[in-house]
Amino acid sequence: MKVLMVCLGNICRSPIAEGVLQHKCQKLGLDWKVDSAGTNGYHNGERPHHMSQAVSKLNGIDISHQRSRPFRADDFDQFDLIISMAEDVTREMRYIAGKKFDPSKVQLLLNYSFPGTHLDVPDPWARSEAAFHEVFSLIDHACDALIESYRSDKQP
Repeated sequence: MKVLMVCLGNICRSPIAEGVLQHKCQKLGLDWKVDSAGTNGYHNGERPHHMSQAVSKLNGIDISHQRSRPFRADDFDQFDLIISMAEDVTREMRYIAGKKFDPSKVQLLLNYSFPGTHLDVPDPWARSEAAFHEVFSLIDHACDALIESYRSDKQP
């Protein structure tokens, strides 16, 4: 399974999600490839936000090696599942991908934790440290549910 996590700048939510899912897959012995990208390109080549790194590290996950990259239309050719952090991100993915957009490969992350609710992972950028902890917790729980849904062949 190849999974791509996507947010706006690829420095806050999606790097955390990449790190969390990758960490969980390694612990479970799952051979999943996990990556992340951003739709706005403002931070291309940058490391994750310092608070994303700090909160991840507090939870035993090092994401300091990650670098922001742009979401591309050909990501639909490369990945089995593309996880969006929010509805506005999904709209941007649809615009960027054009005819390559495949809705069967796209899911909002929190639909794994809260099926059918279409909730956004809140963007913690320019907010308090507590916001980053909240986002980590939401992502952590959703990644458990995501893994379980694919291990049991259930879809959200």
